[in-house]
Amino acid sequence: MGKTYTQINVGDTASFEKTISETDVYMFAGITGDLNPAHVNHEAMKNTKFGGRIAHGMLSAGLVSAVLGMQLPGPGTIYLSQQLNFKAPVKIGDTIKAVAEVVEKLEKGRVKLKTSCYNQDGVEVLDGEALVIAPRE
Repeated sequence: MGKTYTQINVGDTASFEKTISETDVYMFAGITGDLNPAHVNHEAMKNTKFGGRIAHGMLSAGLVSAVLGMQLPGPGTIYLSQQLNFKAPVKIGDTIKAVAEVVEKLEKGRVKLKTSCYNQDGVEVLDGEALVIAPRE
């Protein structure tokens, strides 16, 4: 699985899908130390415009990392940068599909990719652009 720099073409795509669980949110909060009530306190959030807790934006962004590191380019990829826009909330129980599309091949094995995440209703919850170094072999 995965591609080397020479095997990659502009327009190549890959995706990864995961349903966000309560355990995922609490584990992410514990690992990162981000215990913002928006993520871990339903009572504090139930009367907000979200109507309850929302997942960490960076949890969704982590699904993009899974696509890049495991599929496109894949194992051996070095993640250099990521620009992100959080466009809609992700709630516990949402199924998120992370998608990466190659938009440009650059010098020194670098690849620019459009990155997006969508929920089960097709709503784009995140978009951005990644720069990686693809494996040579």
